[in-house]
Amino acid sequence: MVVRRVLALAGSLILLGACAAAPPRPETGAAPAPTPVAQPAPPPVQPEAARPLPEAFESEDFVVALAKPGDTPESLAARHLGDPAKAWMIEDYNETATLSPGQEVVIPKRPWNLSGVVPAGYQLVPVLCYHDIGPQARGRLVLAVKSFEEQMRYLKAQGYRVVSVREFLEFLSLKRQLPKKTVVLTFDDGWKSFRQYVHPILKELEFGATLFIYTDFVGARIGLTWDELKALAAEGLDVQAHSKTHGDMRRRPGEPDDEYGKRMQAELVQPLALFQRQMGQTPRILAYPYGSHDDDVTKRVREAGYVAGFDVRRQGNPSFVHRLTVHRSQVYSEMSLEDFAKNLNVFSQEAIK
Repeated sequence: MVVRRVLALAGSLILLGACAAAPPRPETGAAPAPTPVAQPAPPPVQPEAARPLPEAFESEDFVVALAKPGDTPESLAARHLGDPAKAWMIEDYNETATLSPGQEVVIPKRPWNLSGVVPAGYQLVPVLCYHDIGPQARGRLVLAVKSFEEQMRYLKAQGYRVVSVREFLEFLSLKRQLPKKTVVLTFDDGWKSFRQYVHPILKELEFGATLFIYTDFVGARIGLTWDELKALAAEGLDVQAHSKTHGDMRRRPGEPDDEYGKRMQAELVQPLALFQRQMGQTPRILAYPYGSHDDDVTKRVREAGYVAGFDVRRQGNPSFVHRLTVHRSQVYSEMSLEDFAKNLNVFSQEAIK
C-alpha cells in the first residue's frame, strides 16, 4: 500500500511539473511570440495497477516479499536466506506456516530474540530422555518400537524441530536462537537396540540425537561397542558421558573424603581418557545417573571439565536454566500419545514486568 501511494504521488508530481513548464501567455499589444516547434506528447502516466511491483523489499535486517502461488516458508527461505532449513524463522516471525498468493511475508535475515523471552513469558525447550527400545514394551523403561515411531512421527507432523545438545547449549549461552517448537532427543546407557530400532527412524525423519553412555556398559552383550558408537558418530549422532559405572554420584552416608574423591575420579575423569582413546574426542557433557546430583556433585563435575549436566525432572528449560542442572523428561513405556504430548510444553506464560 505504501509503495502504491508513492507511485501515485510520483505521477501527480510529473503532471504538476508539466503544468509548471507551460509557456506564458503574451501580453496585449506585444509582438506575437514565435510559434513553438511542435514537441511530441509526453508518454501517458502508466496506471498504478499496471506498474509491476518489485519482487521484494530489503533492508539490513529484513526482507518483505509477496508470496507467489505455490510459495511455502521453505521456498522463501531458500530464495531469500539461501537455506530452506531456515523456514522456521519465517514461520515463527509471521506466526503461520501457511502462505497465500499475494500475502506480504516478513523474512528476518538474522536472529531477533536470542533469549526467547517476551513480555508474556519465555520459551521452553523440552529435552526427552529414552532408555531401551524393543519389539514390545517391557517394564517402564523398555519402550515398544511402534510407540517410539508414533511419537517421532507426531513430532514431525506437529512441526517440532529436533536440535542437537550442542545447539541447545548455544541457546543457553545466547549464541543461537531456536525455533519456538524445539525439542532435544537423548538416549541413556548405550543399548544395542538403538542401532537396530531407533537409528533407522531418526535417519528417515532427519532427526539428530545424543547418546549418553556409561563406559562399563560398552561392549556388553546388550550394549553398543566402541566401533558401533564410532560409526554412529560418523553419521552425525552425538555421543557423550553417563559416568563409568552408572552409580549414584552423591556422597554415601559416612563415606570418607578420600574414598569419595577416588570414586568421583573414576566416575568422572576415567571416561574422558577412555573416550579420547576409543572415539578420538573428549566428552564435555554429562547425564547424571538416575538424574541424581547435589551441590558437591555439580562442583566436582565442573572441576572435571564438563560444561553441562543433565538431570531427570519433568519440565522444559528456559534459556536461563543453569547449565549443570538441565532438566529432562523421561518417556515411559505406558505413556499414551496424549501423555507423551504433555512433555512438549514450549512456552511458560509469565508476564515480565
